Amino acid sequence: MALGKRSTLRRILTVDLPMLAILTFTLGPYLWMFITSISPESTLFTEGPSIWNATIENYTRLFATVGFASNMLDSLIVALGTVAVGLSLSVTAAYAFSRFNFRGKRILMVQFLLINMFPLVLLILPLFILMRVLGLLDTHLALIIANSTVAIPFSVWMMVSYMNGIPKSLDEAAVTDGCTRMQALRRVILPLCLPGIIATGIYIFITSWNEYLYALTLGGRNVRPITVAVQTLIGEYEVQWGLLTSGGIVGALPATILFLLVQKRLISGLTQGAVKG
Repeated sequence: MALGKRSTLRRILTVDLPMLAILTFTLGPYLWMFITSISPESTLFTEGPSIWNATIENYTRLFATVGFASNMLDSLIVALGTVAVGLSLSVTAAYAFSRFNFRGKRILMVQFLLINMFPLVLLILPLFILMRVLGLLDTHLALIIANSTVAIPFSVWMMVSYMNGIPKSLDEAAVTDGCTRMQALRRVILPLCLPGIIATGIYIFITSWNEYLYALTLGGRNVRPITVAVQTLIGEYEVQWGLLTSGGIVGALPATILFLLVQKRLISGLTQGAVKG
């Protein structure tokens, strides 16, 4: 019995308490944001954040006066558009890299990896000039193209690892049965790569949803994603903390809910891709 009590006490001191401290440190800012968002603006600076006089006034003002709903719609259009473009190109490119041997294959794969080593700020000026010449500034298409330049290279690497784990004999059997290469990809490879496709799509969606630099530079009055809309709540002489925290919580909800809904497929997709290849 004494040995059991010692082991329990040791586990509490070495595992439970440190994990509780880390969890408190991690979730503390989010809890403070939530309490601030439901605190009345009139008492926020006099009494501080409190849950006793909870109100949804800040959330009401966020959608009624600030127009946050249109900002969320802009972010949703850009994120879903980037997912569609990113998955379409990365899946087909990964199939080509996985199934065919051609000159410069290794060099191209290394270039895809090197792109992610450079900061995004280096691409802003060239993309801004390009979009201005094409007349795409302040449009959803400009942000979709810009976000795709970041999402596609890493997505290709992710999808190649999944497709390398699928035997090529399945492709050959499908072609022998009369399928074309595209039909073999659609009917054989894509169903087997579904966990990887879901994981890659979630990565692209979250990356596009949280992107700020491209949204600030290539967007404008007509297209203003939530990352830029939240920043506008910070004035030169005043910060509207109630609106700012409520906007941050509302902006983080879609990505959080999406992750909770598909977390099992996301984790299985990432772990399968880690051991294939």
